[in-house]
Amino acid sequence: MPPGDASESAHTRQTTQVRGKQAFEAVEPTFDSPRISDGPAMWDIAANAGALDVNSRYAYLLWCRDFADTTVVARDADDRLAGFLTGYRRPQAPDTFFTWQVAVGDGHRRRGLARRMLDHVVGALRPQGVRFVEATVTPDNKASIRLFESFAEANDATMRVDVLFSERELGSGHEPELLHRIGPLD
Repeated sequence: MPPGDASESAHTRQTTQVRGKQAFEAVEPTFDSPRISDGPAMWDIAANAGALDVNSRYAYLLWCRDFADTTVVARDADDRLAGFLTGYRRPQAPDTFFTWQVAVGDGHRRRGLARRMLDHVVGALRPQGVRFVEATVTPDNKASIRLFESFAEANDATMRVDVLFSERELGSGHEPELLHRIGPLD
């Protein structure tokens, strides 16, 4: 497992520099499966993320109930949600994990949390046969593009990018959703 993964049982302290400010001590978030009560906080984080299509509160509650095994939440030292990653194994391709959404709360950004959540959930699914990771990203979402590029590089895997849904299917005003397919993972 990569450093910082939830398999480390104790909280660790590390020095972090954020946006050029002076370094400070931060407690590493812990990773967990979501609880239904996390749904509203997930909606809040998604709504404040800026680059995501925000789903209904109901959808986040369903994610917490029906996809808890393929979703991860990061909790801070006060047990508040710091971020989340939702996804599922594709029914027609069970060796593929599709990342639905990744969002990190304001006070936890620019610390590699999104990448650690992705590493965590994929690490848990690899022994179950997951060899590919997919996600759709709009061309203007540079943070997500960097996330998936760094994941592919760290796993020495190829990343292929193709249009999955164009503006025609998504409607006017929505950029195309580009499918990022990473793998195979060894």
